[in-house]
Amino acid sequence: MVIHLGKIRVALVGVGNCSSFLVQAVEYYRGRKEKDIPGIMHVMLGGYKVEDIDFVAAFDVDRRKVGKDLSKAIFQEPNNAVKLAEVPKAGVRVEKGPVLDGIGDYLKKAVSVDPNQKPVDVMNVIKSSKAHVVINYLPVGSYDASRFYAQAALDAGCGFINAIPEFLASGEFASRFEKKKLPILGDDIKGQLGASVLSRTLARLFKDRGTALDRMYQLNFGGNTDFLNLLEESRLKYKRISKTETVQSVLEEKRLDEYNIKIGPSDYVPWLGTRKIASMRFEGRSFGDISVQLDVKLDVDDKSVSAGVMVDAVRCCKLAMDRKIGGALVSPSAYFFKVPPIQYPDYVAKEMLEEFIEGRRER
Repeated sequence: MVIHLGKIRVALVGVGNCSSFLVQAVEYYRGRKEKDIPGIMHVMLGGYKVEDIDFVAAFDVDRRKVGKDLSKAIFQEPNNAVKLAEVPKAGVRVEKGPVLDGIGDYLKKAVSVDPNQKPVDVMNVIKSSKAHVVINYLPVGSYDASRFYAQAALDAGCGFINAIPEFLASGEFASRFEKKKLPILGDDIKGQLGASVLSRTLARLFKDRGTALDRMYQLNFGGNTDFLNLLEESRLKYKRISKTETVQSVLEEKRLDEYNIKIGPSDYVPWLGTRKIASMRFEGRSFGDISVQLDVKLDVDDKSVSAGVMVDAVRCCKLAMDRKIGGALVSPSAYFFKVPPIQYPDYVAKEMLEEFIEGRRER
């Protein structure tokens, strides 16, 4: 018999399209009774349903969102997420966080920051909200800001989920969270069925079927502020590393040299909205050194596939807190993120995840 464990109190850092889809998803799936729901990997995860996620705090810097109820802020420009559900008043006011390095040169054109609005004491807001889990949805390239919020979560006694390509769970914050016996998951969320997981799967297929993979590319373009932000080359560095490593890791000892692999965002097309189009090409050799060429095009809503994974990541984080497990959660991170603390093939990571959920694997 599955025991229902109650609510998971979540604080959002960044009220962009990812947050919009996540908040909407909780309403969209509320009250669903099916044992198998399309779009959900785990209807019940360790005693928690999707609707058990409860948003209790939120931070942003855009004047159009700051001060508004979360239910209204998720639909403010420059957000352009598809509307999935009517979201009732949350009773959660979006607070002004520190800008730090969160807004790059291109985002300044889309994000309206009021310099006269003073940031709140983030740690105290998180602590007073009694949040269990803090999610980092800051723009890519937010090196200092990501570490600021990770430390605030740590000081407030919360678990932390790093959805962007800053290496925290796979870097210096793993030991900090372990000392406090608090969980951290990351880094850089892997879409439910997105470009990275598809490229990773196809690259692995070449390897497993004895076909040499000589070169490949995966080039993405889309119309949300993430792609606008990534027009700034300096903010793209860790994103390229993250997306490339998630594919290279499945090739193991036959990794491609830098010349023969190119993965990452390539352009911003405003009219695409939250759609992402990924063009992939794989060139290799099969039996007898005969050429094999594979071209794939994926057209997907970039942020909805993120939310499809995040609903499970949140529940795994809370499950670890219930069990008093601290540090980097290796098993969930390996399945949910592009750069986890330890890389595993997806089929192995999935088995590890199920063992973690069932309590047969600690981390």
